[in-house]
Amino acid sequence: MAEIIAFLYLGHNLALAIPGKTCYSFQYRMRYAIVADIHANLAAFTAVLDDIESRGGVEEVWCLGDVVGYGPDPHQCLELLRRYNHISLAGNHDWAAIGKLDTSDFNPDAAAACHWTGQQLSPEDIQYLDRLPLVIHRGDFTLVHGSPREPIWEYLLSTSSARQNFACFQSQFCLVGHSHVPMVFEYSETGACSVSQFPADGMLRLANNRLIINPGGVGQPRDGNPCASYAIYDGEARSISLYRIPYDIGATQARMVEYRLPMRLVARLSYGV
Repeated sequence: MAEIIAFLYLGHNLALAIPGKTCYSFQYRMRYAIVADIHANLAAFTAVLDDIESRGGVEEVWCLGDVVGYGPDPHQCLELLRRYNHISLAGNHDWAAIGKLDTSDFNPDAAAACHWTGQQLSPEDIQYLDRLPLVIHRGDFTLVHGSPREPIWEYLLSTSSARQNFACFQSQFCLVGHSHVPMVFEYSETGACSVSQFPADGMLRLANNRLIINPGGVGQPRDGNPCASYAIYDGEARSISLYRIPYDIGATQARMVEYRLPMRLVARLSYGV
């Protein structure tokens, strides 16, 4: 007769119980990496993943879209992401690269990079991008690329647009990317909406108010800091910590020049704009 194996959930610990044998226990860690706008920047993405591992790893990577576009390594970034336990959303560059979104609204440099990106993708890459959802729900979080109201296109950069978007999702928190700028919009119980940067120590403590949170961009930051930006959500501590990670910008730029991607896209990486 086969032995019965039982998994027991005890607080934040899992116990593996096998009749007549030793009971093994290990901690169930409620930690999730939040990444957005990787934009085919393999050097930046690799640096971020290395930093995640150095901090003890996570249960799952939450990707807020735009894995490709702008940068020189779209296939490599998709391949690397797929090696991890992860969820991912559709970004405008993800869908434009496979012809699912028209590039007529892109600026000329973005459109040129997007068309080049489409030629670098494998059939598996195309299938993966085609199947990405617009919205994902995870516990207290709603995940979108742009905004809850317009998941693909809308940039959330002002309190007026954020206030309207709080009515477009039901969860307490929403995670967004697209603007490449780390910021936090807060909606209080009195109906007031405010915007702020992450605290100086990088740790945002989650309380009662509703929040829209942007972890910044991995592959093309736009807040004046060229270091890759990402966050880790700790469910036990009820906090989201922002991290800025230096990487070999010159290596990415050299590859972009090699592939004759627009020079303005090359130069902006040095300045985080």
